[in-house]
Amino acid sequence: MSQKRIAILASGSGTNAENIFKYFADSKDVVVDSLWSNKADAYALVRARNFGVDTFVFDREKFYQTDTVADTLRERKVDLIVLAGFLWLIPESLVSSFPIINIHPALLPKYGGKGMYGMNVHRAVVENGDKESGISIHYVNENYDEGKLIFQAKCPVSSEDTPEQVAAKVHELEYRYFPQVIAQVLSEK
Repeated sequence: MSQKRIAILASGSGTNAENIFKYFADSKDVVVDSLWSNKADAYALVRARNFGVDTFVFDREKFYQTDTVADTLRERKVDLIVLAGFLWLIPESLVSSFPIINIHPALLPKYGGKGMYGMNVHRAVVENGDKESGISIHYVNENYDEGKLIFQAKCPVSSEDTPEQVAAKVHELEYRYFPQVIAQVLSEK
């Protein structure tokens, strides 16, 4: 089997991206080819460079009005795009060219859609008195959080939990399962 190549898109601090770098660091089957960000000051870029992963920064125009990102990913022979805290809607040019997966910090279809990310999700879970939360890993299509589900994992939420405590429980699930599911998806390609 030839080595599979993944590209990560991230907008923020990059904790999930770093977890993915570590998971695949010694893999003979999978290499993290590159990390892409729409924010030049995203700490995810620093984390990527620390692991020797190539980095790219793009703006809204380059992402939505040109094929630059898709063309470069094709040239780099990327097999899978992984969204790890990337907040922009993915353009059709990428959705139609690559399999793309995302991790969402809630049990979709609850708390999905535009604006539902990070602490916004965890606050909603607590405010609505939900008894559980978790993660959803799904394929990406042209709409926020509506692609086919691949995997979900749950964690309990108590009536005393703060949004920060829910976030910590959800992060544990993300770190535990996201790299494994990425490996599983690649093994099926």
